[in-house]
Amino acid sequence: MKPIGPTQALGYIATGWCLMRTPGLRRFVWMPLLINFLVFGALGWGLYSWASDWLQSWTFLSSLPDWWIIHALEGLLRWILGLVMFVAMAFLFTLLANLIGAPFNGLLAERVEAHLTGRRISTDPSWLTLARSVPRLMASELSKLLYLAICLLPLLLLQFIPVINLIAPLLIFLFGAWMFALEYLDYPLGNHGALFRDVRGVLKQRRQLALGFGSGVAILSAIPIVNLFIMPAAVAGATALYVDHLRPLYPPVAAAGENPVTSGHISHD
Repeated sequence: MKPIGPTQALGYIATGWCLMRTPGLRRFVWMPLLINFLVFGALGWGLYSWASDWLQSWTFLSSLPDWWIIHALEGLLRWILGLVMFVAMAFLFTLLANLIGAPFNGLLAERVEAHLTGRRISTDPSWLTLARSVPRLMASELSKLLYLAICLLPLLLLQFIPVINLIAPLLIFLFGAWMFALEYLDYPLGNHGALFRDVRGVLKQRRQLALGFGSGVAILSAIPIVNLFIMPAAVAGATALYVDHLRPLYPPVAAAGENPVTSGHISHD
């Protein structure tokens, strides 16, 4: 199977939006939506106000000479820090929302996959599937937080290195896109027993796919109102992406009484 590029992977966010509105799947969407509303609503406005006040408190800038080059550097500095905080806020809020909503996202991914393939991963009732998934998903979310802390610190330090700090926001954005891809593709892969290290191994073989999908999620997660709906859409889109393009790299487990699924391809483009 020929790997898809970042543009095609980006389109799976729209696929996820359509899937989350499909009859039969809607009832598995309302809890992730509610969690997103609570997290982004409660924390988003407060942190945004704090960041705006902090940027305006830079009184040392007013003491500099009134030269055009000074104003240009001030604007550039504000742009760099603003972009870094923008991406960081979007990602940290999404991590928190996913940490709270992980079991519900795992269940949504399972039902979306069943809708796309016609085969259930588990024949257990929804509440039992939800309960059994909690330990694995919590361990996975903690692994992501540790991975984030280890990788993000060097990128933040680049902000203090002259010249390199001009491209640091781009590097942080690309890392954020990578983390978003890991975050959401962990749900369909994890439903088949993949650990966080397995998810990283799969996506390293499809970096363009991961960065394309993750970049779209990162941008939409930073847009007010839109970010309230991005979590279930991204879970559904990531599941469709797994079904269409990643199953050969990590074949599904079989439900009870079924034969293992081969690494076939089902197109939902």
